[in-house]
Amino acid sequence: MKHLRLKESTCYNGSQIEPMWAFRKFRIKESSIVSWIGPMDIRADHLVDFEDVGLEIKGDKMMHFIIEQFDVQPADLKLCYHRQRIFVMIIKDILNNLGIKTYRNGDDLYFPKPSINGKLNGKLSVSIATCSVSSMKIHFALNLVESGTPNDIETAGILEPYTGMGMSEVQKFIDDVCETYMNEILSIKMDITKTKVF
Repeated sequence: MKHLRLKESTCYNGSQIEPMWAFRKFRIKESSIVSWIGPMDIRADHLVDFEDVGLEIKGDKMMHFIIEQFDVQPADLKLCYHRQRIFVMIIKDILNNLGIKTYRNGDDLYFPKPSINGKLNGKLSVSIATCSVSSMKIHFALNLVESGTPNDIETAGILEPYTGMGMSEVQKFIDDVCETYMNEILSIKMDITKTKVF
C-alpha cells in the first residue's frame, strides 16, 4: 500500500470516493491512502449514504483520508466496513495517546467538550465506506475546527483550544495514522500466510 500526502488544500465534494480516483488523479496503480487538509462540502449528486440525503455535510477545515484497496476480488462491502472500523479505532487510539480522549459510536468519533453546564458531546468525524466492482473505498474526515460545520449538529475540532493539539502536530498525526493502518493490513496478510487451515 502507498500513502500520498497532498500539499495543496483540496475541497472534498464527494467525487473523490469514486473508484480509481487516485489512479486517475495521481497515477497510483496500487492500493493507497491519499491524505490532505481542506474543506468539505459534499454535493447532493455525490452522496453515497442514503441516510444523508437532504443533510448538509460540510466543514471549513478538515483532515481527509481516502483509502482504496484492490486486494480482494470481487470487492466485498462487508469487509470494507470492517476495515473502516479498524481505521476509525486507529484514529481513536492515536488521539487518546495524545491526550485527546474520544469515544466511538459506530464509525463516528466524539469529543466531550467543556461547557458552562458540564460537557457537550461534539462530533469529530464523518466517514463512509463503499465498493466498486474492483475496489473497496473509505473516506474518513476529522474536523480540525468547528467553523463551517452544520448548525444543527454539535461538533468538535481537534485544533480547538479545549484539545491542546496544535497545527504543528497534524502532519505527524496523519503520517502515524496511515503507517499504522498500512502495517495493520500487512500484519493481517502475513498472519494469513502462516496459518494452518482445516
